[in-house]
Amino acid sequence: MPINLSKGQKVDLTKGNPGLKKIMTGLGWDVNAFDTGADFDLDAAAFMLGANGKCPTDKEFVFYGNLSHPSGAVNHMGDNLTGEGEGDDEQIQIDLSKVPADIEKIAFTVTIYEAETRNQNFGQVSNAFIRLVDESNGTELIRYDLGEDFSIETAVVVGELYRNGAEWKFNAIGSGFQGGLSALCGHYGIDVA
Repeated sequence: MPINLSKGQKVDLTKGNPGLKKIMTGLGWDVNAFDTGADFDLDAAAFMLGANGKCPTDKEFVFYGNLSHPSGAVNHMGDNLTGEGEGDDEQIQIDLSKVPADIEKIAFTVTIYEAETRNQNFGQVSNAFIRLVDESNGTELIRYDLGEDFSIETAVVVGELYRNGAEWKFNAIGSGFQGGLSALCGHYGIDVA
């Protein structure tokens, strides 16, 4: 039975699962039933952060344009352009044993592609969730349903994995941003051209 988190809740991940190394992070969403004249293309990403809360280089930003970190610690399983169907819309695999020592947090985000030009925002999205699955046995460990807290935001920091001594924990963040992916990149120290 997975642990269902609420916003701001933190939970131990590796303490209760001592052999845990490979995690599949699934992110999913539905689009509400009104038409903005364009498809919704939501994009999941992972920002690998140092002690200062920033990405050390552009390589620590894993998304549809950079699917893998050189360490092999974080791998994006590909862009889903429509979000249709049940279950995960996008997946990111994490290998905790390969996360570089200078990375203290991995933040998971979802943004709406071309939100401004398509006149779209997270107020038009429902049933958004993140779930963490133990890849060795397929067990869902954690699930966080975001609820309907957003109106005009075009980017959301869903949650983050973070080191706590020798252990890894998960924090359900659910924090919205305006300005889409470029706002998130600025927040995490990535220079967007």
